[in-house]
Amino acid sequence: MLDLTKYQGIIFDMDGTLIDSMGSHLKAWELTCYAFDYPFDYDYMYGLGGVPTLATVDILNEKFGLSHDADAVAEQKHQFWLGLDSKPEIITETVDVLNYYHGKMPIGVGTGADRAHAVDHLTHTGLIDKIKTLVTASDVRHGKPHPETFLTVAKQIGIQPQNCVVFEDTQIGYQAATAAGMDCILVKDGKIQLKT
Repeated sequence: MLDLTKYQGIIFDMDGTLIDSMGSHLKAWELTCYAFDYPFDYDYMYGLGGVPTLATVDILNEKFGLSHDADAVAEQKHQFWLGLDSKPEIITETVDVLNYYHGKMPIGVGTGADRAHAVDHLTHTGLIDKIKTLVTASDVRHGKPHPETFLTVAKQIGIQPQNCVVFEDTQIGYQAATAAGMDCILVKDGKIQLKT
């Protein structure tokens, strides 16, 4: 098992890190982009993973010189996502880490998803009862790459930021973790990436 004993708390991102749901989110974004005349680029949108939906709309509006209502675009994206009827599955490597350290140190989740979505996914996968706290886009003013999400998790689990480690699958999440003064372990395609 991955030795995390130099830390006092663990923080996981959700989508793409604990739960394999990025594919359905990207498909929903693809449909949304076409509906609102945003050019769709898979890699670019994947890179925005972890950014709250409303902030993503603002980024797209600015990038493409459009002025769509963020709430309307976010609602349409949510409706497309619901229509996909996807049931998320766990990402085994990171969930194994969560299960191993559950009860040994406090664990939190910091996600760019809204609270209802996060609770639904964490409940469906049986992870909700294994975490001490959940911080979502609904709970913060500034989403990733701002450090507020991870700093809020650290505060709620009662651990100083420098004593926490974050598991993340996106560069934006990595930026948020390092801006919070935390070490970050990247997860790529469901595999933990350890520097050698």
